[in-house]
Amino acid sequence: MANKDYYETLGIGRDASEEEIKKAFKKGALKYHPDRNPDNKAAEEKFKEMNEAYQVLSNPEKKSRYDQYGTADAGGSGFESSSDFSGFGGFGDIFGDIFGGGSSQRNQNGPRKGADLEYNLSLRFEEAVFGVEKQVSITRNEKCGECGGSGAKAGTTPKTCDKCGGHGQIKVQRNTAFGSFASMSTCDKCGGSGQIISEPCKNCHGSGKERKNRKIKITVPGGVDTGNVMPLRGQGEQGEKGGPSGDLYINIRVAPSKTFKRNGNDVHIESHISFGCATMGTEIKVSTVDGDVKYKVPGGTQSGTVFRLKGKGIPRVNGHGRGDQYVKVVVDIPKTLNDKQKDALKTFMEASGENVDLFDDNKKSFVDKILGK
Repeated sequence: MANKDYYETLGIGRDASEEEIKKAFKKGALKYHPDRNPDNKAAEEKFKEMNEAYQVLSNPEKKSRYDQYGTADAGGSGFESSSDFSGFGGFGDIFGDIFGGGSSQRNQNGPRKGADLEYNLSLRFEEAVFGVEKQVSITRNEKCGECGGSGAKAGTTPKTCDKCGGHGQIKVQRNTAFGSFASMSTCDKCGGSGQIISEPCKNCHGSGKERKNRKIKITVPGGVDTGNVMPLRGQGEQGEKGGPSGDLYINIRVAPSKTFKRNGNDVHIESHISFGCATMGTEIKVSTVDGDVKYKVPGGTQSGTVFRLKGKGIPRVNGHGRGDQYVKVVVDIPKTLNDKQKDALKTFMEASGENVDLFDDNKKSFVDKILGK
């Protein structure tokens, strides 16, 4: 790989730290390793290049010479491309994800938290505003009541696996064209449990768990909205090897209101009034989440005017106070008028200095007079 840029090969900058170099190599090596790309010559070649680059950049002395001379063979540095990875420090950690080992599996036989569960809870608009108590039904794995979670028949106990010594893992040696790798793998005799059950419990068939239907009462606080999630700690699946139970997540779904439109903790509503009431002013009845209230609309209010009712909105979840309610006034213009209404409106227009001749049905137009109509 002479005259090639090792930093470019690993996809890092020249100021990369030792940890960044290792992470870059691990990421690329996992992608191009021959065990993941059988019969892929291009991947094999890429892996060799990354291996060579890593051997140089992970060695402070070699890296210093490479940075000084710019090429692998500059200054008689004598870098060699090797396919034997046995000399890599901590190489098993780097390739643990490929071969089933690594730190993530070292505690496989230790306590593990149970799986989390989800439940979709539908609420009416009013329930979401003020809060409500609900009872939800879930099905989850719990400790077997007959064997106490051991998985063994009553009166018997599990025995330590003689193959893995109770660790749940065994060491596996793999020989490849690129070297010899040692990694940890799940014990095939006990399945990773570290124990052998000769007489399984008839109730749970050796699993130590049984399915149970549970009803859980929950208190939904006022102010929740669609998309909110309520975590109930410890109400999920049973843990493994004495680990804690998982959690239950309540996904909130709120039905829309026929009266109100919600925006965060605020609510919006429209109130329709007549042209006369908008002009003269009036008192209207406004629906709120707390019930109807009276509100005085001042004279001369224009259609589209928005009034605020402070503190009449949605309570803030786990907080203080409430949002506001906004009332949009819509002035209804009549589509048809009777004669009495027309005369009254014309009188108003004349008093305002407007020309009402165009609206006088009793006056004939000039054309009508010519035609004798």
